[in-house]
Amino acid sequence: MERVKVTRNYQITIPASVRSKIGIKEGDVLEVYLNNDEIVLRKVRSERPRIRLGKRLSLEDIEEAIERGESSDRY
Repeated sequence: MERVKVTRNYQITIPASVRSKIGIKEGDVLEVYLNNDEIVLRKVRSERPRIRLGKRLSLEDIEEAIERGESSDRY
């Protein structure tokens, strides 16, 4: 069992041992629900297919691409 501390913004860090055990990576989506007095986190299985681009993109690269797409005049 691992212990974590809640920050002033009500955030926690999931310990590396837990992340590796269920394969949580940056960008993954988790479900949060209550089971009586327990908080349960569950990794959401992606229903969208993953696309291999042949290179790794950072979160910043992805966010910049989204912003460029939103600001372009598509019509």
